[in-house]
Amino acid sequence: MNALNQSLALGPLAFSLGQLLLAFAMAMALLTGWLLGRRRSVVISDTLINTLLISMVGARLVFVLVYLDSYDSLLGMLDIRDGGFHLAGGLVAGLGYGAWALWHHSEKRHALGGAYTAGLLSWGLIAGGVLLIEQQARPLPSTPMVTLEGDYTNLQALAEENGKPMVVNVWATWCPPCRREMPVFQAAQQEHDEFTFVFVNQGEQASQIHRFMDDTDLTLDNILLDVPNALGPVIGVMGLPTTLYYDAQGQLVDSHMGEVSRATLQRSLNRLQ
Repeated sequence: MNALNQSLALGPLAFSLGQLLLAFAMAMALLTGWLLGRRRSVVISDTLINTLLISMVGARLVFVLVYLDSYDSLLGMLDIRDGGFHLAGGLVAGLGYGAWALWHHSEKRHALGGAYTAGLLSWGLIAGGVLLIEQQARPLPSTPMVTLEGDYTNLQALAEENGKPMVVNVWATWCPPCRREMPVFQAAQQEHDEFTFVFVNQGEQASQIHRFMDDTDLTLDNILLDVPNALGPVIGVMGLPTTLYYDAQGQLVDSHMGEVSRATLQRSLNRLQ
């Protein structure tokens, strides 16, 4: 499970813990670089920003290459809203550019070295601590829900009934990225019967769901209603859409905040197998 995908709400906006951590690490690098550079009258903020951008490009490029079969257009490859980034690819790209910058800009070497160290330590120590905490088991919640037919159930009961790994998508009809990703889930539900796909709607009535399904011509099984929005606080979801991946024993293996593409969905399904 990637705990860094857990969402946090800041006012009306929701961010993943990983996004906030990256912003914090970048801020620490910029602050350290500014303090060290001021002593030598050098500015390194542009180099640090370039390092971040090159890391992101490298992470995206490697991810696209790994899941190339899941993309059917160049626009899809460029659409980073699916959150498809390869951590190792990004680190290699960033470290490579960082090494080149340290070698090429000798006058900035002291400030750059300190900034890189501060940024990496800030990110690594906090991320490591979060992931260590995440080693504790996080089972399927027993939050009461209702089917479209009006029957009461919950995720634990559904998992026991099917005995398969479970993909839980938390969504709402008013959420544009939720609507965009639904065809991806419909195709996956038809292609992967080794998983149970569950769609937990937040705060809406059955009539709204039926109207949405009719308007979009979608066919989805296992739609559950969480009218009081009780599930989000239990599983740490503050933003929609969010998708959770549980193994056959009901333990959380992975999560994804934001819209999924065929590629990012396939990545998480691979982790679930």
